Amino acid sequence: MNIMKPIVSEDIPNGEEWVYEVKYDGFRCILDWNVDGNVKLISKNNTDLTAQFPEIVTYCHNNEAIISKYLPVRLDGELVVLNNAFQANFSWIQKRGRLKDKQRIEKESQKRPAAFMAFDMIAENGVSYESKAFHLRKQSLEAFCNNLSGEQFIQYVKAYSNSNELWRKVFEYKGEGMIAKRKNSLYTSGKGHRDWFKIKNWRTIQGFVTTYNPDNGYYSFRVFNQDVIVEVGKVKHGLDGDAADTLKQLFLSNGEWDGKVYTLPPAICASVHTLDLYREELREPAFSSLLPAISANDCTSLQLKLDLAMIPGEISKTDKIFWPKQGFAKGDLLAYFREISPYMLPYLKNRALTLIRCPDGVHGESFYQKHLPDYAPPFIEGVPVEGGERLILCQDLESLIWFANHGALEYHVPFQYVTSKDPIEIVFDLDPPNREKFHLAIQAARFIKPILDDLGLHSFVKTSGNKGIQIHIPIPEGSMTYDETAVFTQAIAYTVENTHPDIFTTERMKKNRQGRLYIDYVQHGKDKTLIAPYSTRMTEEATVATPLYWEEVTDSLHPTSFTIENVLERVQELGCPFHDYYKVGQEQNLDKVLQLIRS
Repeated sequence: MNIMKPIVSEDIPNGEEWVYEVKYDGFRCILDWNVDGNVKLISKNNTDLTAQFPEIVTYCHNNEAIISKYLPVRLDGELVVLNNAFQANFSWIQKRGRLKDKQRIEKESQKRPAAFMAFDMIAENGVSYESKAFHLRKQSLEAFCNNLSGEQFIQYVKAYSNSNELWRKVFEYKGEGMIAKRKNSLYTSGKGHRDWFKIKNWRTIQGFVTTYNPDNGYYSFRVFNQDVIVEVGKVKHGLDGDAADTLKQLFLSNGEWDGKVYTLPPAICASVHTLDLYREELREPAFSSLLPAISANDCTSLQLKLDLAMIPGEISKTDKIFWPKQGFAKGDLLAYFREISPYMLPYLKNRALTLIRCPDGVHGESFYQKHLPDYAPPFIEGVPVEGGERLILCQDLESLIWFANHGALEYHVPFQYVTSKDPIEIVFDLDPPNREKFHLAIQAARFIKPILDDLGLHSFVKTSGNKGIQIHIPIPEGSMTYDETAVFTQAIAYTVENTHPDIFTTERMKKNRQGRLYIDYVQHGKDKTLIAPYSTRMTEEATVATPLYWEEVTDSLHPTSFTIENVLERVQELGCPFHDYYKVGQEQNLDKVLQLIRS
């Protein structure tokens, strides 16, 4: 297929003639959409992918009447499964591309739908745009995408004029990289141009090489996991001639030959550029340099995790054990927050934060912190209050990492923005007396959900990360006062309590609850706080307050199911259940609720 291909570059071209786009990790693809309803998805290798992605085809058919005046069109883009706005899940798109069974394809398309990220308009109304300047093609593409309706299975890829602005987002979200495009470039087949450049967001990791295979030229790249040597992947390219020859001769001269590979003890350390590590396979690895000053003992699985996480700022004492029962160290906490930050930060931003800090881990001293300490760096924002103190804000990745590096394990937020006196959400905290009675929280949640449904409310659910469940209802800012939400939460709580007084209670005094689940509606008030989604908890198991899909709230759910070890993988596998939380909040229909409480 004759498509325009970007040229690899280590440098970002700058100037007024350039714009910049996110580079997504997926299948480069052409979408042909004709007037007769015929839709085709063709890969850059000329493979027909149409049957593997029925959700894209259905979306086109559903929009055909709306955009018929543009047809036929030919769009250039990337077929992806999105983790977030700047990062695609390559393993998922690979999985989808290999499927052949129609029922399996349909099931997977419902579970994790793909999206076509459109970045160029090659033809419109059957007229080729290849000889038009890129910025004009981009205008036509944006107008076309703005007319599409419904869930965005075709999305417009925005062009940024500031490369630093986009690169910061790509770094924060751990995207694959970005593409620099000349505004006036024509659409030229292949790489015979100097108009499109791709800049990869490389992770740089360190390890040691222990074997060399002369048949294919690959070296095994390994690290220590405790006292066990584990292979991370295989690397071949990247070293210049002298360094490559030196490394090869070390193995040929001193290595032990077993008929297949030459082997040396762990001593030769190196840094490697890679896009990621997926199931013990490095993505696009290449040597960066040999590291003669580094000891192999410093090349550990924890250091590998930190390297892959690309943690910004200064961090310290990463090997200090924070969760002895699980063996998780401070470095594991830092890596978790770095990776989960795109999903967690939206629930921290613009809210006055209350931290629980545990500088020596869950068994050490802990304390609450509501005000920003004097030694906090200037990039962390605070809100002045009476007495000269400042409330804590966590607005970005660097701030989150700084707090985590100072032992902040729990992140509690109020129900309103720091600039507002009114709530942006209503939350029910379902608190059983202990973990053994977690099933009561499951029962209460499943009892409350249909009540909220009948009121036309879209609700979200998460574990507390300790022993309970919390139900969130996002609402438009300014739509209800705290006095009004108090009437509502009390009415729901009393309804549940009166229906099952033997297992549910609104009694605030613990000694009077008699083993029943406490429906804490009083906690929802101005400046009161609740654990933030994806926050770690000060528990033995390193549990996380984890957003759920409602269908997961079953008897098999357990409060210790989700920890810093598996929550990121869960989000990348299933998506984030709260991904449209604020959008739903803006569109939430409160007519029945307001009628109920104001009548």
